Amino acid sequence: MSRTVCNGLLLLVAVIWGTAFVAQQLGMRDVGPLTFTGVRFLMGALFVLPLALREASRLRSRGITLDRKDLLAWGGLGVLLFFGATFQQIGVAGTSVSNAGFLTALYVPLVPLLGWALDRFRPHPSIWPAIACTLVGTYLLSGGRLDAFNAGDWWVIASTLFWAGHVLWVGRVAARTGAPILVACAQFVVCGVLACLAAVVLEDISLAGLRSGLPTLLYGGLVSVGVAFTVKEVAQRYARPTDAAILLSSEILFAALAAAVMLDERLTALQWAGGGVIFLSILAVQVLPLFGVGAGGGVNARPVRETI
Repeated sequence: MSRTVCNGLLLLVAVIWGTAFVAQQLGMRDVGPLTFTGVRFLMGALFVLPLALREASRLRSRGITLDRKDLLAWGGLGVLLFFGATFQQIGVAGTSVSNAGFLTALYVPLVPLLGWALDRFRPHPSIWPAIACTLVGTYLLSGGRLDAFNAGDWWVIASTLFWAGHVLWVGRVAARTGAPILVACAQFVVCGVLACLAAVVLEDISLAGLRSGLPTLLYGGLVSVGVAFTVKEVAQRYARPTDAAILLSSEILFAALAAAVMLDERLTALQWAGGGVIFLSILAVQVLPLFGVGAGGGVNARPVRETI
């Protein structure tokens, strides 16, 4: 696969993930956040199931057996995905799409910090100025007043802790089996089932609401979770790491653009400056270690979540 094709596919993934924030917000008009999360991830699991079964067959042919440890790891990933996706979904319902996109990106500098805390892996020096800049960017995004952030903004910020943990762990789990799509399908199922069970208890679920929200559910589930994840997995096998980091990070810019076009959201100049600072900071965290500048780089080199 040529570099141009790879980059085109990764850019497509970024567009899908960015515009999915709009679908997530519009979906809240018809169903609750737990229902939306549960249905979308079960849809994504169904989409990747044939590829996951193919990977499972390939593992058996290579004599690789899955044990209880693997299943527990997959379940743990599903729990992290459940909390990250649910907190984000609750937040998206209460804030602007632009804010949700930029604030979600704050998980990126948290990944090497978690790696340092858990594995004692010294992070790349770029992490410290990047963290400082993301704090400045977040302050500017609030319009210079953190008290201007509403509950939705803080729910999205809280979700970044789970996204960071998920990113840190998912690479290790997938590398153990060499079957990333099988691992993804399993965690999609766990996340979807947990969200649906919680929705049954905490939300009013109606067929009318599901029918009305079907377009956003299909986009958030089949397209964002299923199609985008599969395309990303294929493209990243051939893409240059720097290209992947930059292109996939542009998801947050597409979220802001989609919000402006589709929802008529408008950011002030100060908020755009904050979003720009956050974007440049997450690029620095991901790209600089790939050039081998300074120390560390291992945990920093994982640029994105496995799925939005």
